Amino acid sequence: MSDPLSRLLSQTGWLLADGATGTNLFNMGLAPGEVPELWNISRPDDVRRLYQDAVDAGSDLFLTNSFGANASRLRLHDAQAKVVELNRTAAALAREVAESAGRTVVVAGSIGPTGEIMSPMGNLSRARAVEIFYEQAEGLRQGGVDVLWVETFSSPDEYAAAAEAARLVDLPWCGSMSFDTAGRTMMGMTAAQMAAMVERLPHPPLAFGANCGLGAADLLRTVSGFVTAGSERPIIAKGNAGIPRYHDGHIHYDGTPELMAEYAVLARDLGARIIGGCCGTMPEHLVAMRKALEERPVGPRPTVEDIAAKLGGFTAPWDNAAGSPILSDRGRSQQR
Repeated sequence: MSDPLSRLLSQTGWLLADGATGTNLFNMGLAPGEVPELWNISRPDDVRRLYQDAVDAGSDLFLTNSFGANASRLRLHDAQAKVVELNRTAAALAREVAESAGRTVVVAGSIGPTGEIMSPMGNLSRARAVEIFYEQAEGLRQGGVDVLWVETFSSPDEYAAAAEAARLVDLPWCGSMSFDTAGRTMMGMTAAQMAAMVERLPHPPLAFGANCGLGAADLLRTVSGFVTAGSERPIIAKGNAGIPRYHDGHIHYDGTPELMAEYAVLARDLGARIIGGCCGTMPEHLVAMRKALEERPVGPRPTVEDIAAKLGGFTAPWDNAAGSPILSDRGRSQQR
C-alpha cells in the first residue's frame, strides 16, 4: 500500500474526484478544435488554475490535462513529437498544486483512447497500442503522477493495452469505460463483462468503473451493474453533469449543483468509492457534492425508481440482453 490512493481508500469510505477538464478549459477560453493539452506549455497558469479549482472545491483526486496527449491523437495536429513533453508537463504542474494543498491529494495521469480501432476490425495492433500508451505513461511518470487514470474507453482490447503500458512503467492505475449504448460501451461491453475482465488482467487496476456516457442517472445504472456482478474492487463513478443541450452556439449541461449532490449520494449508497464528475461538472458542482457526501448519512441501496425520481429519469433504454443492473423493489420481492 505504498501509493497514496490505496492509503486514502483504506482510511475512508469514499473519495471525491474532480470534474470536467474540457468544460472548464472552454470557460477559460479554449477554442473549438484547439488542442487542450498544448495549453500545458502555452498557458500553464490556466492549467494550474484548472487543477487548483478542483482542489479548492474539495477533490481528493484530480486528473491531469493529458487525456488526448497520445501519438495517435496528436498526429492529427502535427504534434506527435511532443507526447512525452506534454504529459510530463501536465503531471509536473499537477504535482505543484498537489504538494501545496496541505493535505493528501492524488495526482492521476489521464490517458484517453487512441481514437483508432484495434485489429482485426481496425488497423491498430495490440503491440502498437501498447507502444502508444507506454510513451504517454512514461511522460506522466516522469512528471510525478501517483497513479495512471485510463478513462472513456469502449474497447476491452484497448483497455488491456493501456493496462500493459501501466505495468511496463511500473505504476498503479485506475480505469473506466464509457457506457453510452443502451448500457453497453460502443464496442458492446456490459458492466458485468467489464467487472470480470479487470480481474483477468495481469496488472489489474486499483479501481475501475464508468465515466462520461449519457446522463448521471444512466451512469448509476451502470455502476449498479458492477455491484450486482459482485466485484470487491473499488468502483469509480464519474458522471456527466446532466444532459448536454445546444444553446446560443454552445453546448451546455443542464445538471445543477443540487442534482449532482443527489447523484453523488446515490453513487455512494450504490457502493461507489471514488465519486466525481465528467463533462459539464464545474467547481460549484464539486462543492455541492462534497457537502452532501459529508453531511448526509449513508442510506439503503437505491432502486432504479429512486434514481429516476431523484435524477430525472434515464436518457436511453436498457439493453435487456445486458442483464438487469439493478432491481426495483418489485424485482427484489420476486427474487426473495
